[in-house]
Amino acid sequence: MMDGVEQLSAEEAGAFSSGTLATIACCLCGTSIEPNPSNMCVSCLRAQVDITEGIPKELAIYYCRNCGRYLQPPKAWIAAELESPELLTLCIKRLKGLSRVKLVDAGFRWTEPHSRRINVRLTIQKEVFARTILQQEFIVVYTVLYQQCDACKRDAAKIEAWQAVVQARQKVDHKRTFYYLEQLLLKHGAHQDALGIKETGDGIDFYFANRSHAVKLLAFLGDVVPLRHKSSEHLVTHDTHNNTYNYKYSFSAEIAPVCRDDLVVLPPKLSNSMGGIGPLVLVSRVSASVSLVDPTAVRTAELPASAFWKTPFAPIMTSRALTEYTVLDIETTGETAGRFAAAEVTVARSSDLGVNDSTVLVRSHLGHVLHIGDLVSGYDVRSAIYNDSLVAGHKASFELPDVVLVRKTYPRRNRARGRKWRLARLAVEMADDDTRVARGAAGVRDPATRDAEQREVFLQELEQDAELRSNVNLYRADDVAAAAAATAPDAAAMTDTTPVDVAPEAAVDADEDDVDGYPEVPLEELLDALDISPPAGGEDGDGEDGDDGGDDADA
Repeated sequence: MMDGVEQLSAEEAGAFSSGTLATIACCLCGTSIEPNPSNMCVSCLRAQVDITEGIPKELAIYYCRNCGRYLQPPKAWIAAELESPELLTLCIKRLKGLSRVKLVDAGFRWTEPHSRRINVRLTIQKEVFARTILQQEFIVVYTVLYQQCDACKRDAAKIEAWQAVVQARQKVDHKRTFYYLEQLLLKHGAHQDALGIKETGDGIDFYFANRSHAVKLLAFLGDVVPLRHKSSEHLVTHDTHNNTYNYKYSFSAEIAPVCRDDLVVLPPKLSNSMGGIGPLVLVSRVSASVSLVDPTAVRTAELPASAFWKTPFAPIMTSRALTEYTVLDIETTGETAGRFAAAEVTVARSSDLGVNDSTVLVRSHLGHVLHIGDLVSGYDVRSAIYNDSLVAGHKASFELPDVVLVRKTYPRRNRARGRKWRLARLAVEMADDDTRVARGAAGVRDPATRDAEQREVFLQELEQDAELRSNVNLYRADDVAAAAAATAPDAAAMTDTTPVDVAPEAAVDADEDDVDGYPEVPLEELLDALDISPPAGGEDGDGEDGDDGGDDADA
């Protein structure tokens, strides 16, 4: 001691000068520790604070032995293999109290497959004191109990699974509307409650276990296409003791037989009620209402579904009768209607170039997109064969033009080979070939070829029309060559992620320089496809799926 101050040893003086933190004794066991807000060591802290409190350590999950699915409350059944990511997700979702902690890691602890026990290892973190975070690992034991799902109960009782069916029909000679409806159903998930989807002669049948699910789908279809429907019910069983009835419900949904690019002549009363538009008009868009454009007067109008079904009409020419023309001269008039602009266009059949000098002067609504040298699709009305009753009732002064231009087009190429995107498909039970041939055009014997050609036309319409494409989920094709080569017509095993870039044989090779200005789908519009197949290493892989959005349909 010197002057009342204790002299420090050399070691203490060195530790003090080097800035080493002082240690304290744990308030419970006395172990030397660094200071912390709890003044306890890690062992004592874990003994005093249980961050797993409120999280159950034992739970029961239900498993159907017949179909191999697990119950996801309240009533959904999902298929999952042992120690799969799907089963792990199901187990974690069953735990209550995880919202109060941070889940760091999760996995399985191996158990005997026949033990009916699933051990899930969880690692969680929680802040127990200020600036003190405690991490702990624990095991949750799930007991597997057996329970039959509703589908297996119906199968065991030999009761037909479906209770309601929606029969969507359209009396046309193509499937463009159903191709678009398929994409809308996938995007909005409107098909998820369906027990099965089956293609028929001129439409699709959707089977449901509950009547409410069928009504929900019917309401969705009414929001995207001009639709009318009627319902019927069939008595299956009747219990006289407790006065209960079991019905099967059928909903017949008829879609208006007009599609995009159809040429129609409006009935006189309907034309007058819409302000005198037409009567010769083009269908520019189909959603819950029908958008019409007068190609000569360049006027537009909207026809509600209710007004259409009060005065139904059929097109005099459809897109199957389109002819390719070449623009020789164009002069705009300055008249506009929405996105359309009037123009005087001189065109000639592309097949007549170099053969004769036959040209036609046409007044068109495509002045905003056409230029000299462009190709344009149109209807050759002067040589068309149609039902005279479709134009009956109009004044004798009404005359049809020689040519009606519909839309700009591009040279024919095999576009599928360079397509960098693909669509999803519904798991549809396909109709037999006899039914498909009967539904198709006369003289077409191969239904697979016909369906492939129609689907390729639909894919090209998506590429050329950004507005039509905005309501469809387009996915990146990981292997462009493989996607283009996926031309197998058998769709019986198709799932929601099956590539459908199916193309018929083209007369022109895709290796030619594509300098025709054909529109490309921007990469920012493409979504990452969901891939749940395991990688080569045998472990489960993860994937991403795009978000849903969009509203109306353009059938």
